[in-house]
Amino acid sequence: MGKALTVLGGLIVCLGVILIYDARPITRKIFGFGDQNEASMGLKIMGFIMTMAGALIIYFNI
Repeated sequence: MGKALTVLGGLIVCLGVILIYDARPITRKIFGFGDQNEASMGLKIMGFIMTMAGALIIYFNI
């Protein structure tokens, strides 16, 4: 059970970092120009929360 939670936490951290780094290109594909700023900020915030949640899963799993 411990290894599975570590792997799950690592995947969540990776997805969060990808959302933070690629927020602008993702929003260019989905939204129009006017909505890009708000959407990219939302994706970055969601990525940060996912990264922190995954890191806490890994930390408290030890």
